[in-house]
Amino acid sequence: MSRTFRLGLFIVGTLVIFAAGVFFIGNTESLFRSTYHLKAQFQTVSGLINGADVRVGGIHKGTVRSIQLPHRPDEKLTVLMDLENATRDVIKKDSVASIKSEGLLGDKYVEISFGSQDVDKVGDGDIIDTAPPLDISDLITKTNQILDSVKDTMQNVDAISTKVNNGQGTMGALLNDKKIYQQVSAATAQAQAGAAGFQENMEALKHNFLLRGFFKKRGYEDSDELTKHQIPQLPPEQIAKTFEYDGKQIFDKPDTAKLKNEKVLNEAGTFLEGTTFNLAVVVASTGMKGDADKDKQISEARASVVRDYLTKTFKFDDTRLKTLGVGKNPEAGDYGKMEILIYSGAATTPASKQSTAVR
Repeated sequence: MSRTFRLGLFIVGTLVIFAAGVFFIGNTESLFRSTYHLKAQFQTVSGLINGADVRVGGIHKGTVRSIQLPHRPDEKLTVLMDLENATRDVIKKDSVASIKSEGLLGDKYVEISFGSQDVDKVGDGDIIDTAPPLDISDLITKTNQILDSVKDTMQNVDAISTKVNNGQGTMGALLNDKKIYQQVSAATAQAQAGAAGFQENMEALKHNFLLRGFFKKRGYEDSDELTKHQIPQLPPEQIAKTFEYDGKQIFDKPDTAKLKNEKVLNEAGTFLEGTTFNLAVVVASTGMKGDADKDKQISEARASVVRDYLTKTFKFDDTRLKTLGVGKNPEAGDYGKMEILIYSGAATTPASKQSTAVR
């Protein structure tokens, strides 16, 4: 291979490399494509330089041609950009330019957002809106301020804890001074005793002459006695004998337990006196009118009053006579219903219970 041929080959290769470089640079700078110009104004460009990328939808579609300083302090920096004509289909007059970086500390570039479908396209030399850039130094400064504030707060908490532990201040005295603690404990105990006394007084008030008159007007003396002999439910055994009465036959009014014709019960009392039985239950119910809780209490009172009359008038084992107030009964009339159910044989006597009716 002659020297001339080698020299020619070197020159050709150099030209090819030069042409490829020119093509690459020209392609990057959009020198071989039809372009147009856009402007964006920022308060600060945060390290953006001439020749930086301009991206549309994350794709490189232009470059920053120049960054111009304002003529006055109250004006903004102007970033002049060259963009490919193809971007006019997506960049509209409401598009927004923002300065971003590659990663946390990478090179800066301009990102332009897509515009709205119904908004006009941008023209050559138009100025588009901008978003303020995120400055890493400002972010670090704000983070340091937050950390300093947290540090000061923790120091204040430690100082307060130290004072409390040393007995300083009200909380410290309460936690560390035994005398104050004992005084507070004594005051608490007095308050509890006062509450207990108040409850006892209220219970006693139930039995004073005023409330006794209130209960007596409704046919019974003491509301606490209503459920003394009450069972939770009827036993499952077969009933040997039933005495059934309309409430109107026995009671004065639909909403009271006051007896008006107790002699109607004598037939049942005579039967109990002359018969050996294992269990008998006085079952009382009311009509469907009125409050359910009050009707439940009235039915309990009626069963108790009837039992009291039978046990005082006739001689039989009264421990075998129980009561059950069932409240409202759709099968009873306005005055309610009264039944005396008598079980013979091995009927089980359910345990009596205290009622939860409101008094």
